[in-house]
Amino acid sequence: AMNYINIVIIILIAFIISVILTKLAIPVLRAKAGQNIREEGPESHLSKAGTPSMGGIAIIIGAAIAAAAGGLIWGASASDMIVILFVFVGFGLIGFFDDYLKVIKKNNLGLRAYQKFGLQIVISVILAVFLANCSEGSTLVFIPFANIYVDFGIWYIPFIVFVVLAMTNAVNLTDGLDGLASGVTALVTLFFSIAGVIYGLAAGAYFCAAVCGGCLGFLVFNRNPAKIFMGDTGSLALGGGLAAAAIVMKMELFLPVAGLLYVIEALSVVLQVGYFKLTKGKRLFRMAPIHHHFEKCGFREVQVVTAFWIFTAVCCFVSLIII
Repeated sequence: AMNYINIVIIILIAFIISVILTKLAIPVLRAKAGQNIREEGPESHLSKAGTPSMGGIAIIIGAAIAAAAGGLIWGASASDMIVILFVFVGFGLIGFFDDYLKVIKKNNLGLRAYQKFGLQIVISVILAVFLANCSEGSTLVFIPFANIYVDFGIWYIPFIVFVVLAMTNAVNLTDGLDGLASGVTALVTLFFSIAGVIYGLAAGAYFCAAVCGGCLGFLVFNRNPAKIFMGDTGSLALGGGLAAAAIVMKMELFLPVAGLLYVIEALSVVLQVGYFKLTKGKRLFRMAPIHHHFEKCGFREVQVVTAFWIFTAVCCFVSLIII
């Protein structure tokens, strides 16, 4: 039977593996993969140049091992677990290639936008088509508050592709301050793992618990002042994996509730760009994504991150109340 003890054990396994791998990765990546800091970023971030990046590898390996072990030991739908891990690792690989080009090959642009999006779309479509044809409740989507399932029919596949792409790129944008994306994602995945236990959705619950543990293990070294960054390797994997798990659990519409911070981060960029174009060069925020705006307003990095963690904890609590 699935219970909270299993969840705690999976979090611990992922945490331990992630801590060990992150610690081992730091000296290796420092030699090979020092971060280039964007020139247009806040001045305070220039001191971070040379911090090893691509640390997301540790989260991916720790979470994948813990999730697979949990699924095998306590029984979870193999097809559900495999499809979630496929998306998780697939997006991680896209991020890895991007980071590899940027950080190791010193090609500052990394993958071209069309290559990155193209690969993301391919994986998202595979997920959507698989779920539409091979899972129970196929094209149904659960609507929170209304407590009903709506059949999206032909619109299901574009909807799922949108959810995965939006989520992945929102987590990627959130990953801009020490410990921000890892801490926020640990909270959001903890919510989804609890929801999974409540609804008896083992694959999603175990996977989210594993990602929670992986993020917490990484956070030991990623909190301010960060000794390592997750890079796109981590942020794309986290966004893709979290989206896939939520979709498999039929809880995709809880992503913008529990993960409201990701939405705000992404919207701040969209609004900034739109406003800049409409007003021919005026800015809505001092800098986007919004975490940099608060830094420019004089808040310390740690204050911004702590506030965003608390905000996310509240959003996750609200999501639990809705359930």
